[in-house]
Formats: sequence, structure tokens, C-alpha cells
Amino acid sequence: MAEIRILLVDDHPVVRAGLRAMLAGFEGMAVVAEAAEGAAAVAEIERLRLLGEPVDVVLMDLQMGAGLDGVSATARIKDLASPPPVLILTTYDTDADILAAVEAGASGYMLKDAPPEQIRAAVASAAAGQTALSPEVAARLMGRIRNPEPALSAREVELVELLATGMTNRAIARALFISEATVKTHLVHIFAKLGVDNRTAAIAAATARRIIRTGGR
Repeated sequence: MAEIRILLVDDHPVVRAGLRAMLAGFEGMAVVAEAAEGAAAVAEIERLRLLGEPVDVVLMDLQMGAGLDGVSATARIKDLASPPPVLILTTYDTDADILAAVEAGASGYMLKDAPPEQIRAAVASAAAGQTALSPEVAARLMGRIRNPEPALSAREVELVELLATGMTNRAIARALFISEATVKTHLVHIFAKLGVDNRTAAIAAATARRIIRTGGR
């Protein structure tokens, strides 16, 4: 069986070294390149393709200190010709992060505290064109489906994230390229779904339910 060629993308050199060492212990897998942020990852994918040594799986951190973040990088990678699958490997498990990654085109979503065997299986699944989700992430997604309480849509989650940064309705409208009236309509729906009646309570409820991260984006 052909070796699975992996590109590691993480802004922490120590984390990359640990992942490289772990993956080296798995038969049939090899880390062929690394990048510290998203734009460099896209460049590496294209460089290796030109050399006739394409990447089979991108193992992508979500939040990086500088440069292109994981979600934006995933979206750019999916716009490439014959893009490799992107497997998110992160510490964040909020609805906002999961939905953003899935919408960007990620093939899987794993947490960094997952057992090595789960990460190995996820990489293999992604390389085979299958979806790979950590049990915790799968449970959150299933909870959104099964929960009788109405769940926030991806756009509503995005709007609550912006609320948490202190943005006004006008600023949110500009950021999302919608009208202020549409923002207000979304807020009415968000308040109703969260069982609150103001912005502060909505942010608190969304944070408590792990819909958004503490402190927003």
C-alpha cells in the first residue's frame, strides 16, 4: 500500500515535532512537509505537486498566532485543483469552530488530546476520502440534530461571535455583507433560540453552551 504523505500545519514547533514523532511510528505514514501558518501550507502543497510529490492529507491546526488561520487556509486549499483532504487537529470544540471548519471544506475534525490511535485512524480515513470526526465532535454534531431545542444556524453562530467582540449592528452588517435590518432579524431569532432578551445574555448563553469560545473570536 502506498505511503500516506502528510503536511503538518501548526504554529508551534514543539507541537509539530511531537506530531511528526508520533506519525513516524505509524506504518504507512510519513510527514513530508511542515508549515507554521496557512499561506505557507498552500504554497507547500503547490510546490510538492509541481515536484510530482503531492500531499495526501493536510493535518491543520485551527488557530495560529500569525498568518492565515486554519479555516481560511482550508478554504484556499479546497479551491486548488485536486486538493488534498484537510483534517483539522485543534484544541477547540465549540459549535462555531466546528461549523466554520466544515463549511470551509474540512474532511475531518479531531482534538489534540485524542489518543494516537484515533489520530492515526482519522488520517487514514481522510486519505481514503472519508469523514473523520473525534467522538466529542461527533457527539456535538449529533446533539445539534437530536436536541429538541432549536439550534443556531451557522450564520447565527457567526453573528454571535461578532457580538462577543463588541461590534455594533452596523459593524456586523458590514462584516457579513448584509443589511442592518437583516442583523436585527437574526438577533430576534438568536434571542428566541437561546431563551434570552438582550445581547449580553445571548453572549453568556452561547459561551456557556460552548457555541462560541469565551471572549468570542
